[in-house]
Amino acid sequence: MTKERKPAFETKCVHGAYKAGSGEPQVPPIVQNTTYRYYNAQDVAELFDLESPNFMYTRLASPTVKVLEEKVALLEGGTAGIATSSGQAATLITVLNLCNAGDHVISASNIYGGTHNLLGVSLKKLGIDVDFVDQDLPAEEILKLAKPNTKAVFGESLGNPALSILDFDKFSKVAKEIGVPLVVDNTLATPALCRPLELGADIVIQSTTKYSDGHASCVGGMIVEGGKFDWAAAGKFPGLTEPDESYHGLRFYEKFGPTAFCTRLTAVLVRDFGCAMAPLNAYLTHQGLQTLHLRMERHCENAMALAKHLQDHPMVEWVAYPGLPGDKYYELGQKYLPKGTSGVLCFGVKGGKAAGEKFLENLDLTSIVVHVGDIRTSVLHPASTTHRQLSESEQIAAGISPSLIRVSVGLESIDDIIYDFDQALAQVK
Repeated sequence: MTKERKPAFETKCVHGAYKAGSGEPQVPPIVQNTTYRYYNAQDVAELFDLESPNFMYTRLASPTVKVLEEKVALLEGGTAGIATSSGQAATLITVLNLCNAGDHVISASNIYGGTHNLLGVSLKKLGIDVDFVDQDLPAEEILKLAKPNTKAVFGESLGNPALSILDFDKFSKVAKEIGVPLVVDNTLATPALCRPLELGADIVIQSTTKYSDGHASCVGGMIVEGGKFDWAAAGKFPGLTEPDESYHGLRFYEKFGPTAFCTRLTAVLVRDFGCAMAPLNAYLTHQGLQTLHLRMERHCENAMALAKHLQDHPMVEWVAYPGLPGDKYYELGQKYLPKGTSGVLCFGVKGGKAAGEKFLENLDLTSIVVHVGDIRTSVLHPASTTHRQLSESEQIAAGISPSLIRVSVGLESIDDIIYDFDQALAQVK
């Protein structure tokens, strides 16, 4: 007998989490519906007691959203996934599932500006304290920030827009030493290039608005748990291990084991905060995921070509792209993202911020948008946009210099992309 073959990642993108039965839709349908009918009270009671896998209300779950959750969990290699209305919502309820008022989180400073503001400002108002740390420091220095009430360590697999690559070995060691989960935002890398759960992370989140959707058509977020963290042994997470009053004393970890984190996310956080993904957005995101493996390959290829071109351009002062030999994060990129370091690069135009602004105004094919990770090449000046709420010192700590221009390299002909950048740079005086 031959051993059963496990499908490759590319096949999972196309076929994973859904197989049509005879006479059923080949494409997962949009169930555009809010509620579900039953014929006796007992069936509904089982839904509220979390004893039934069926659906009751689309704020909590829907057939269309469920297919997407199962797909992303499969691609990330996790035990369960929860879709949310946005990437920010995914980050928010992940932290709130781990922390109560008075708790503490350690986060890498090289993270997306919106996440930095969420963790450092908004959550602080809720009584959750966050210490930001230079992720390149030795593990011993990061561990000095740990407190008895520390509940998570947070970082991005590929920092946005600093393009710093997380040292998974170091950060997972830190998290294990403290006895808390390592939470990793995998938005820019996607599971096509990096699978944090295989590298020591316990929970992975992403904004599906970016590469997962790929077409700038819908906003969404995703949380996937690895299923291996021992919530009881940690002794720090009563929401998962102690009786829940709103479910008649149910203990989530005792009952649901490797899917306890995601089960509680839905049963408590999505229930109470209402940050569910809409069925139509789930449908469109699922459509995008079916070509994720192909798109990420081309994004990486085009980004590398543009990075090399800009590196030799007389009007360019510096280029940051982890795929370039000599880049600060090149070695970590080869170790953790050997298939490519995504489609985002950063550079600075000679002449500083004013010259960079002139360059942006001269672009034609390339769009100036507050977005990243879709099929169209786009640029942004983070210091004056996505990270403008941070002080200059906080921006620098996050890897954002005043001259930094972030480029999300699309799927157009690389020759056309390079031509557009060359003509725009030529007009900078």
